[in-house]
Amino acid sequence: MGNNIIIKIPKPLVAVVNGPAVGISVTILGLFDIVYASDRATFHTPFSHLGQSPEGCSSYTFPKIMGSSKAAEMLIFGKKLTAGEACAQGLVTQVFPDSTFQKEVWTRLKAYSKLPPNAMRISKEIIRKNEKEKLHAVNAEECNVLLSRWQSDECMNAVVNFLSRKAKL
Repeated sequence: MGNNIIIKIPKPLVAVVNGPAVGISVTILGLFDIVYASDRATFHTPFSHLGQSPEGCSSYTFPKIMGSSKAAEMLIFGKKLTAGEACAQGLVTQVFPDSTFQKEVWTRLKAYSKLPPNAMRISKEIIRKNEKEKLHAVNAEECNVLLSRWQSDECMNAVVNFLSRKAKL
């Protein structure tokens, strides 16, 4: 239940994605306050391909962020998004050209670090206050479902098929 820690963090969380993000590294993005991506970044959640189920509270955050059908396309059917698509759907806050990515992100982070910390913490608390209990419940449910998926024959077969396909490449 590691995502409970992310849910509890009172400070603003900024994710920085500069390349391919897969699985839980994508699904936890809905728990971050800001997500910056390079135009080279991609976002992929191949859970169904592996006989698994979503995690990272994404069964709650993704439909809220991008709508049910876009979330389903990504979480159920494993659609890979480009950084531009992820930004258009609200998962990413802003996309920067890879050539200026580091400079752009660090400029913003340095500016944010100078903001009054208690004001930022209080603002985040107000924004997330009504969701924390729901996020903890969703996290617990997703963890339980995922554990049962890992023990299923379907999941084991999907993982074996995936690994054998990769071995043939």
